[in-house]
Amino acid sequence: MTTRLADIAAQAGVSEATVSRVLNGKPGVASATRQSVLAALDVLGYERPVRLRQRIEGLVGLITPELDNPIFPALTQVIGQALTRQGYTPILATQTPGGSTEDELTEMLVDRGVAGIIYVSGLHADTTADMQRYEQLRGQGVPFVLVDGFSPKVQAPFISPDDRAAMTLAVTHLVSLGHTRIGLAVGPKRFVPVQRKIEGFVRAVQDQLGLTADVVETELIQHSLYTLEGGQAAAGALIDRDCTAVVCASDMMALGAIRAARQCGLEVPRDFSVVGFDDSLLIAFTDPPLTTIRKPVPAMGQAAVRTLLEEIGGTPAPHSEFVFMPELVVRGSTASAPGDRTRA
Repeated sequence: MTTRLADIAAQAGVSEATVSRVLNGKPGVASATRQSVLAALDVLGYERPVRLRQRIEGLVGLITPELDNPIFPALTQVIGQALTRQGYTPILATQTPGGSTEDELTEMLVDRGVAGIIYVSGLHADTTADMQRYEQLRGQGVPFVLVDGFSPKVQAPFISPDDRAAMTLAVTHLVSLGHTRIGLAVGPKRFVPVQRKIEGFVRAVQDQLGLTADVVETELIQHSLYTLEGGQAAAGALIDRDCTAVVCASDMMALGAIRAARQCGLEVPRDFSVVGFDDSLLIAFTDPPLTTIRKPVPAMGQAAVRTLLEEIGGTPAPHSEFVFMPELVVRGSTASAPGDRTRA
């Protein structure tokens, strides 16, 4: 092995340590240097390690969370169609409870020679996760784009909705209807989108209702799971704190909030108003039709594909975040605040 490293290093005009870093997919090697080492492997007749073999131009990996939340299939469809129009074939890798991890799915895609990877709501959105995994991927020469979640530790393009602005839209709408006790039902605090929603919600409630940040954070925010059951639990807690309206971090949570209100003997929207987030497919046909914040899924998906293809083409985007403005869609789950609410 030492002789082989020496031969490759001499052929490429670099040190053996540099050759070792390239062969092991370590970061910190310039692209031109990496190509010189790979060319030296080819010239000397050595077989490239699996992860360093030529990328297959037509394949792009797409790693998403579970598809139970309708927003993920919607985003997957947009990304898949955009890739197909550009002559690429998407490979969908979905994380499921008890199934493969993000790292395992990444390894599978890299071993299959994908030209690049798009991550949707992955570990990059978790502030407690080790971001070194993405630098290792970059060291292997695989372009990637990260959707819904931002980390200053990862040198890559990010695609995000404006979560702070979304909360301002929701709070402004509910305040205009006379609500003064507005709750927020969100997921675990370690996730970047959750933290941004909280920031936007706290600022909006402070500005429009004059409440202190401490009161908002301790009385009006409830963390839960991004599920129907999670929304039901969070809304139940907020109703017990005399909230007359709730903003939910997903449409699934909002449906759970409606169920919680009904279990408390409240009618939506006469007694309790609910705002969702995403504007998932069929959400306009629920009972009542859900007022929600429409996530700019088409624009985000197309931007993710466009950015990745630029990376694949050799003109990488800077380490930056492309932020897309959401939209308030008013339907039947919000109404004027009740003058006097009586619980059953």
